[in-house]
Amino acid sequence: MIETRGLSKTYGRGVYALRDLTLTIDKGEFVFLTGPSGAGKTTLLRLLLVQERPTEGEVTVGGRNLARLTAAEVQAYRRSVGFVFQDFKLVPRKTVFENVSFVMRVLGTPVEVQRRRTYQVLKQVGLQHRLQAYPAELSGGEQQRVAIARALANEPSLILADEPTGNLDPDLSVEIMTLFRDINASGTTVLVATHDRSLITLTGRRVVHLEHGQAGAPA
Repeated sequence: MIETRGLSKTYGRGVYALRDLTLTIDKGEFVFLTGPSGAGKTTLLRLLLVQERPTEGEVTVGGRNLARLTAAEVQAYRRSVGFVFQDFKLVPRKTVFENVSFVMRVLGTPVEVQRRRTYQVLKQVGLQHRLQAYPAELSGGEQQRVAIARALANEPSLILADEPTGNLDPDLSVEIMTLFRDINASGTTVLVATHDRSLITLTGRRVVHLEHGQAGAPA
């Protein structure tokens, strides 16, 4: 599913965010990406979203070399990837329904399909009864569940999450991680960047530890 070979990313004068990273994540895996701040976790996720391009080496997803994608191909590729942020990134003036259906609306998906799919993913995260609520009316855990529903709306084959429990208390963090585990059980590949070792231990999935932009054994 995901493969990097000799992947490096530098900024400025030879400052490496990633250095010669070789990594394979199989289709349907649930993998944690961990390591100290500055280890390269977010850079790798940005490369996987094609928000950045490699300085050296290759990163492929589903056999596609991301560095070679045209602008149109990048947009098509991103429709197959769901992304979940630490700070939710919901639009305050839009309802839960509007936040989740936004991408489908932009893509011109028929209204009836938007409605059906939005209800389905909100039911999947336990929030189908909050369709008309606004983000400010939701708890932090509910907002993150809406963000996960939005990431699922296009039925992605890959979910990327960058510190998705960073703003949540321990109980809500476990709840969110259980959701990711359920999503993975349906066949979706899941890659979660996190500092929270207790969640990693509790979830019991494979761990890739980054240190100075390189993969190594967990500390």
